[in-house]
Amino acid sequence: MAKSLNEIGSSTYQRIKRDIIFGELEPGSKLKLEGLRQRYSASMSTLRETLNRLSSEGFVDAQDQRGFFVTPVSRQDLIEIANLRVLLECHALRLSVEKGDTDWEGNLVAAHHKLHLMEQKMMGGDDSQKEDWKRYDWEFHKALIQACGSQNLLSLHAVLYDKYLRYQMLVLTYRGDEAVEEHRQMFDAALARDVDRASTVLQTHIEKGLEHTLASF
Repeated sequence: MAKSLNEIGSSTYQRIKRDIIFGELEPGSKLKLEGLRQRYSASMSTLRETLNRLSSEGFVDAQDQRGFFVTPVSRQDLIEIANLRVLLECHALRLSVEKGDTDWEGNLVAAHHKLHLMEQKMMGGDDSQKEDWKRYDWEFHKALIQACGSQNLLSLHAVLYDKYLRYQMLVLTYRGDEAVEEHRQMFDAALARDVDRASTVLQTHIEKGLEHTLASF
């Protein structure tokens, strides 16, 4: 069955965004429509719509008369993104821990289990699945805040998380045991409904991740 126009657009959007986040489209590089058309097998109208959407989210810089560019990176931008993530994600976590039901607990257990298995592989020296590792990391953080009760908050957090992830992928190194322990503490505190503890560990986790990324930036 042929894909609908909406499905094609979504696919193109996801692929270009993924390539920006994982550094295959380098920060500051010009996004030439003809090159993108060949690379992603998409029409010019789909590409323009996709690039405008990514521009509204901050991943693409649309410049009058000059075209589209991958948004540049900077230390100050990373610090701002991390600080905003603390504000949004800690707030969402507090709401989620207070409101979460049995289904939320089950999803959180599953997400942490998958992440922990991947972290064990990483600590064992197998870094061949970095993209899967970051996907499981995202799924765990998303599971923590999923019961916050605000779709607007979840949507804003998702965009912010992807911006943060782009910086991590540019200088990707693994924090190891420390990050694993922080995930475990967040997981335990959330299931124990210890809102203050879960929020404190999450803030520490983000801030230490920021320090780690800045040191390699």
